[in-house]
Amino acid sequence: MNAETPKAEELNLPQAVLLLATNDKDGEPVVPQTVLRAAVAGAILAELDLIGAVELQGKHVRTTGTVPPTDFHHQLQLIHDKSRPHTPKRWVSMLESRAELHRIYEGMASLGVVAHVGERHLGLFRTTRYPEKDHAPEAALVQKIQTGLSAAPSGSASGDAGPPDPRTTALIALLYAAGLLAKIAPAAEQSRARELATSYWPARALADELRMIKLAEAEAVT
Repeated sequence: MNAETPKAEELNLPQAVLLLATNDKDGEPVVPQTVLRAAVAGAILAELDLIGAVELQGKHVRTTGTVPPTDFHHQLQLIHDKSRPHTPKRWVSMLESRAELHRIYEGMASLGVVAHVGERHLGLFRTTRYPEKDHAPEAALVQKIQTGLSAAPSGSASGDAGPPDPRTTALIALLYAAGLLAKIAPAAEQSRARELATSYWPARALADELRMIKLAEAEAVT
């Protein structure tokens, strides 16, 4: 890793989710675009929650009045400006954006984490892929996930390590809800991840949104 490449803990949650959801070699997502957009939207909510900009009040997401530095000021402003509050699941649906995926990919490309590879087809259509350029950030993320899942739960007398830090906990919960965790860390303890995802409101919102997407796709087929 060179001096300019960010460490794993310096990547925000949407960047971490998108990096882990992208094939290292060909730069293509390992999940369908619908899942990818929802996962990143859930990660944006989780990022804003982690930095203290939003919180769950009852059944609705509300801004806290705190405006810390963030790459997702636009989304924070949307939540703040809504005339009536929405549920977390509704916000995941509203924040899904193909353009946002591109913006986050390009941000990681500027950091040297991934490469921007553009291709033309028949001279008319252009596709863009983001293969990995520096493996160190992803490797560090996977290590933190594996360590976090092997750590003893809070209050447990077993094990030497404590529970994972809040950012790693959020990442594990989101990856589990998106169906990505088993692809990234197949040997990791999935039951612990399930507990984390169930107790974390952005992950529950993501799971609810993906469930609705699957139902809509099934109805469209029939």
